[in-house]
Amino acid sequence: MSVETQKETLGFQTEVKQLLHLMIHSLYSNKEIFLRELISNASDAVDKLRFEALAKPELLEGGAELKIRVSFDKDAKTVTLEDNGIGMSREDAITHLGTIAKSGTADFMKHLTGDQKKDSHLIGQFGVGFYSAFIVADKVDVYSRRAGAAASEGVHWSSKGEGDFEVATIDKAERGTRIVLHLKSGEDEFADGWRLRNIIKKYSDHIALPIELPKEVAAAEGEEKPAQEWETVNRASALWTRPRTEIKDEEYQEFYKHIAHDFENPLSWSHNKVEGKLEYSSLLYLPARAPFDLYQREAPKGLKLYVQRVFVMDQAESFLPLYLRFIKGVVDSNDLSLNVSREILQKDPIIDSMKSALTKRVLDMLEKLAKNEPEQYKGFWKNFGQVMKEGPAEDFANKEKIAGLLRFASTLGDDGEQVVGLADYLARAKEGQDKIYYLTGETYAQVKNSPHLEVFRKKGIEVLLLTDRIDEWLMSYLSEFDGKSFVDVARGDLDLGNLDSEEDKKAAEEIAKSKEGLVERLKTALGESVAEVRVSHRLTDSPAILAIGEQDLGLQMRQILEASGQKVPDSKPIFEFNPAHPLIEKLDNEQSDERFGDLSHILFDQAALAAGDSLKDPAAYVRRLNKLLVELSA
Repeated sequence: MSVETQKETLGFQTEVKQLLHLMIHSLYSNKEIFLRELISNASDAVDKLRFEALAKPELLEGGAELKIRVSFDKDAKTVTLEDNGIGMSREDAITHLGTIAKSGTADFMKHLTGDQKKDSHLIGQFGVGFYSAFIVADKVDVYSRRAGAAASEGVHWSSKGEGDFEVATIDKAERGTRIVLHLKSGEDEFADGWRLRNIIKKYSDHIALPIELPKEVAAAEGEEKPAQEWETVNRASALWTRPRTEIKDEEYQEFYKHIAHDFENPLSWSHNKVEGKLEYSSLLYLPARAPFDLYQREAPKGLKLYVQRVFVMDQAESFLPLYLRFIKGVVDSNDLSLNVSREILQKDPIIDSMKSALTKRVLDMLEKLAKNEPEQYKGFWKNFGQVMKEGPAEDFANKEKIAGLLRFASTLGDDGEQVVGLADYLARAKEGQDKIYYLTGETYAQVKNSPHLEVFRKKGIEVLLLTDRIDEWLMSYLSEFDGKSFVDVARGDLDLGNLDSEEDKKAAEEIAKSKEGLVERLKTALGESVAEVRVSHRLTDSPAILAIGEQDLGLQMRQILEASGQKVPDSKPIFEFNPAHPLIEKLDNEQSDERFGDLSHILFDQAALAAGDSLKDPAAYVRRLNKLLVELSA
């Protein structure tokens, strides 16, 4: 063993301590994944060396045969995993093995509940990598040297997975990393060649470089101990380069877990090879669960990029639009240069063609899932629906396709679940209905009980109920679907077109004409509070509502702009009243101008509250209401 110098003891980052504790307890039912995680890390280290060696061949140090070796010692109760990849410097070891350098780590920790089953899902989404070693080991030693560094610049990192770790400088002749797991009492099963072989075949057969185990060889006559021989136990070929017909579902699933660092199987995948003007292979996966940092825009995202089977970069963002940032996978191009950079990717016309094709492939995969597995698609929508709603604004070319994948709550449901697709909505639309009606609001209860829906309930017309904060913004980019235009039932002057009979229209005109005097009185009483006063065609039960001007911002958009500190354009609502309501009839007959004014403002404020808005002068509303109550009780 080499002499250790510059030895020091350092404390783990707080989040590492929490994660280690939770992981050891929450993931204990699936202990064998430690080997998958460590092999995945070793594979990444070899990929990085292979790529860096393109520009600096000297990093290979004469050893170009890249591989991973797994060995064991039954007597010492150890499992050792060794790679000849990029390796680590002392600083790398302290940074990578002592801290979790992921955006949103603290936020992730807040979501942990103490419920082992729930936490195991969260930990799986977060990706545990190296720390999974402590599921089976009570001590872990890591010996490493970065490729290109002197032999004297090796590092020995050691920890028992508790509060701290030791790090020292050592001599290490070979580049790469060796991890020695000192198995806990009762975990001796892993110090066994047959057990390790089965785990590698199960989880890591797809790894595209040899994973070797010691070959059991009998000693030659006269020899005390046979020379060590190794055998490759995995297939050692890139999964995406093999024909689909030769790949089992289990292999696709394990490859997903390797590239996504996820514990769950994907919902779906699409594997394709494109030949012709462009030549590339792609393997795209739809995760079953949203990652914890889905809404953090700075979080890493994108596909693993290979050029002619050589790994080039993780999280290549340029191959898919931002609204599909949850897609995991691999793209392997024959046309790109090996020295490609993120900046070059953003400007390369080849990338635009590939992005267009890969986006269409993902949308086709989602359409297939929605059609063939509606329950699974429902789960997908709960996880990723709000992100998909960014699509129409970002991807004009696929706007209709994306719109067909959107899901909404509607007046036909009673629980607020977003399960109604636009095609289904149109399939059960009323005869003569040439519009798609919707209403936006803050909560499902608010929109479900909105007075704006009264005429639609009376006529049995379905209305989509949109309550996500992004919805009003989304609808500003969706003008029509399948030739039918969208109509906000709270905006402008409602026209039901062919759904209103000629008799209905004529009767409405006559009522409006008969109430012209009341309209003028209300305009005078409400003054600057309103843009317009008119007789309503929307109401059957409520006395009044506030409608939004055709070009004005709705409540959702106003709140989003205000929250972001932007100036919101001034706009006034349209006051609509129901001429058949008893309160309106009483108002029409009111002789006192003062009392008429008070009642008008009370109705206006009540209509604002029903729309989910806040009152500009709550004290005035309370004063008028109390005055009215005193009069009624006198």
